[in-house]
Amino acid sequence: MYEDLKSMVREFPQQPGVYLMKSSPGKIIYVGKAKNLKKRVGSYFTGSQPVKTRVLVSKIKTIEYIVTQNEYEALLLENNLIKENDPRYNINLKDGKSYPSIRVTNEKFPRIFRTRRIVQDGSVYFGPFTNVEKIDVYLELIEKLFPLRKCRGPVKKREHPCLYYHIGRCASPCTGKISQAEYMKHVEAAKKLLSGETEELLQDLERQMDTAARALNYEKAAELRDTIEAVKSVGVSQEVVDYNYEKRDYVAAVQRDTLCSFVVFQMRSGKMSGRDLFRAESFGDEEEAFSEFFFRYYGQAQGLENSYPDVIYTSSEVDVKLLQRFFREELKAEVEVKIPQEGRHSKILKMALQNAVQDVDRRLKAVANMPGLEELKSVLSLRKLPRRIEGFDIAQLSGKHPVASLVSFYNGNPDKKNYRRFHIKTLDGKIDDYEAIREAVARRYTRVLNENLNQPDLIVIDGGRGQLNAAKGILDSLGLQDIPVIGLAKQYEEIFMVDREEPIRLPEGAEGLQVLQAVRDETHRFATTFNRNLRQKDLSLDTLGSIPGIGPKRGKRLLQEFGSIAAIKSASARELSERADLPPGLAQEIQQKFAQDRPVAPLAPQSEESGGA
Repeated sequence: MYEDLKSMVREFPQQPGVYLMKSSPGKIIYVGKAKNLKKRVGSYFTGSQPVKTRVLVSKIKTIEYIVTQNEYEALLLENNLIKENDPRYNINLKDGKSYPSIRVTNEKFPRIFRTRRIVQDGSVYFGPFTNVEKIDVYLELIEKLFPLRKCRGPVKKREHPCLYYHIGRCASPCTGKISQAEYMKHVEAAKKLLSGETEELLQDLERQMDTAARALNYEKAAELRDTIEAVKSVGVSQEVVDYNYEKRDYVAAVQRDTLCSFVVFQMRSGKMSGRDLFRAESFGDEEEAFSEFFFRYYGQAQGLENSYPDVIYTSSEVDVKLLQRFFREELKAEVEVKIPQEGRHSKILKMALQNAVQDVDRRLKAVANMPGLEELKSVLSLRKLPRRIEGFDIAQLSGKHPVASLVSFYNGNPDKKNYRRFHIKTLDGKIDDYEAIREAVARRYTRVLNENLNQPDLIVIDGGRGQLNAAKGILDSLGLQDIPVIGLAKQYEEIFMVDREEPIRLPEGAEGLQVLQAVRDETHRFATTFNRNLRQKDLSLDTLGSIPGIGPKRGKRLLQEFGSIAAIKSASARELSERADLPPGLAQEIQQKFAQDRPVAPLAPQSEESGGA
């Protein structure tokens, strides 16, 4: 198939256009644009390709193309085909949903509320807001400051005002208690707040606060003070300020392997008013990913008031003329796109770029070890990628405090919120790792079934054939025979499987083996730490039990309250009595007992300068 595709691409024209990669007839998995179709598509089949390109190519069954007159037409066609087909391997912005906006309705007595629908009826929209907290602050301030109506539809004449009027949240135009002209003054003031024009509003609020304070109405003055602070804070989430009042966006993009992060800093009225972070996966290059993001981000704001900046500064090497043409012809907006080389715009853009880099780094730490998981899927003949792996280990010392640990890995990384510990209850002092494994596995997956929890894609048992068979027997009895389970024996790092007589040995350093070793080592650490803590608790109870009047119950209560012998030793008699519910006399005895046991520090020798004889 690979050679057939390679041969097919040799016949592609050397013209601009769009290429469509398909996994089956009618199933488009990737759409890209090209200045030169033959050269661009041919690059997928030449040289040593990164993993992401190999993954994409492995899914392709056929490639089609559409020739365009120029690159701009290819850009628009690519955008339309992506929106229409939502291909699996084009970027999928996790934050690319329809963001809420604030709507000011086109009515005689307008309403102001949150919406995700844009209705072209003359209403005015502010947004979209990617920060939900921010839109909540705006709406709360508008409700508190401006008595606008809440009822839907046109105003209907009523005899009596509703509850909102009585609590000061509606001016009641339906009962004629406010004229349209006066009502519209509130609407215009609210629109100024949403536009960031707050100077006049703040002055009015400060006058009201002073009046309330002079009238000794301190509760009202405090409320107005808090409102003033809220108005000042709205839209100002960063410390970046300059004195250029044009509307500017700074867009930084970073791509590593398939991971892309896009950061947009929005400068409005000389202040940074917003920071948007978008995450995506892309199987194209950074320029392709950026153009896709650009269309989605600015395209969704089409028709909204104050949506587009005057200038966009970007870190990516993009064709700025194409993007400016897109704004002018498709979005009907005059927007400059620039790539700054130095100066203050370059500094702000570097800050945005640093944010994007940090986000990609965080994602790389949490992202799946895809090559390792792919290798495990192949080597262990798994039906699907083992994204969720659960591991078990047993720990005990001479039969004392037998415990089991369950650790969970997701995408090749520890998922600590799903770790669990088990006190093994069925051994009665015997040393039997097989029985301990049976109990831990039975308890875990009985609960998984009863509570309908997610089942793992692979279970790893720390041990060899015996431990593996013990776990497999329990899974079969629970009807979970479809969950793959393996044993990993530490001595030779051998992988034991139920349906293979001979264990598998992966080469040292193999990425699949590293995933299994990480799971096994974490189960061992978690189990031994639990066992060690229990043994330490035993020693602490023995120490407390040596004090007359302290039995097992009081000893446990003391340890639960104070956590350790050291903390009990440093506590006062009063603290011991009150927190552990002990008689004052017994608390005094405990303090005296530990005071007697403290070693006496030797006197430090005096130097000649200290005045000694």
